[in-house]
Amino acid sequence: MTRSPTIVNVVDVVTLGESMVTFLPTRPGRLADVPSFERGIGGAESNTACVLAALGHSARWVSRVGADGFGSHLVERIAGYGVDVGAVRTDPARPTGVYFRTAADRATAAHEVAYYRAGSAASAMSVTNTDLTAARAGQVLHLSGITAALSAECLDLMRALMAPGPGRPLVSFDVNYRPALWRDADGPRVLRELARRADLVFVGDDEAREVWGLHGGRAIREALPEPATVVVKQGRGGATAFTRGTGGQEDADGTAFPVRPPAVDVVAPVGAGDAFAAGFLSATLRGLPVERRLRHGHLAAAAALTTPADLAAPAALGHADRLAALDDEAWGRLRLGPGWTQADRAPEEANTP
Repeated sequence: MTRSPTIVNVVDVVTLGESMVTFLPTRPGRLADVPSFERGIGGAESNTACVLAALGHSARWVSRVGADGFGSHLVERIAGYGVDVGAVRTDPARPTGVYFRTAADRATAAHEVAYYRAGSAASAMSVTNTDLTAARAGQVLHLSGITAALSAECLDLMRALMAPGPGRPLVSFDVNYRPALWRDADGPRVLRELARRADLVFVGDDEAREVWGLHGGRAIREALPEPATVVVKQGRGGATAFTRGTGGQEDADGTAFPVRPPAVDVVAPVGAGDAFAAGFLSATLRGLPVERRLRHGHLAAAAALTTPADLAAPAALGHADRLAALDDEAWGRLRLGPGWTQADRAPEEANTP
């Protein structure tokens, strides 16, 4: 008897990577002093999938979780955002990863993170135990360097998914350098190899300096000539997209589109990078101009920055579209604070001084 092939729905974006249950402090202070924590979820790739789903896109998250309550919580929460979790596998022998963090800014010496992810179910993802058909069945496949650092099997899986071939989706890669995850000197080499395999790369100017010793967007673009688009994030300085084949003011290095972010009253600087990627990908899927893609990235990041959790609901797409369409002067005056995503007003009235 011939087995019928599995039918997998094609979605807008597929993300693949580890998610963990996150324990967030109920008050500021050292981990040694915080008396209690609130449970949340965290994971670069699933965060991006959840924001994309909230923006109205079809999104799938591919991963592995343990056969435990934490794994069930992750899958249920992520599915609650409208993300397809049908390709998530349960590992009966390995646990779901968890981590604890302080309330302090990651950029300060007071920030602490305690990861309990060694030997996790997601670190055992491989070419043989992952639904590759589901992973490839998207217009975009979004990956990050975090997954490559989890295990040799995860790195092999990344290379297989990023290999050129017929039917390969647009591959989006967020460098997401985490020094603590790289136990050897191969991290910089591997991350550069993977970035050069991608079609779209997200990288922070600061992390490019740390991992590759590169200074400035042009130097980063020269080191990554293959991707059609390289987005260099500069924190409060904004973000610049280096593109090929988009027209505009072409020069020897391609076209550069710098866009500054709106002013933001930051509540917690966590999850902004994942949200930025979601906003940019959403606008990419809708065929918007590059500058508008960057603005949508900034707006999605602002939604994350103005809430205390790692994962925040973005503004309604219509509201974000109106803000992203502001003229340069009005965009420069824009200031976003807590609750701005709920204030669906005319653009000239939306949090402008």
